[in-house]
Amino acid sequence: MMLRMLMLPLAATIVIELGVLLFIGERRRRVLLASVAINVLTNVPLNLYAVYETPEGWGTVVAGEALVVVAEALCYRWLLADWRQAWIYSLLCNAISFLAGELVVLICLLF
Repeated sequence: MMLRMLMLPLAATIVIELGVLLFIGERRRRVLLASVAINVLTNVPLNLYAVYETPEGWGTVVAGEALVVVAEALCYRWLLADWRQAWIYSLLCNAISFLAGELVVLICLLF
């Protein structure tokens, strides 16, 4: 059960963020593969925190997501030539995957 609670969000995040990168024209294999590794390193700890620490409202969620955005931007910067592109990749990928996750939760609550 616990493994499913970690793997399902991770798999969805990887698919969404790879889709975002491909949609915006990123084709470099090392960047796409790094996106997968980056998400394993950031998504799993964030979801473990969410499961075990019971966040107190949106402030905790925003703080966790902000840390992920910074960590991922630093990783992308290591691969890319400029900071601007690294921040755009991180912010765009994380915003879209976060909003998609919230949409899934909303749909599940409605049905």
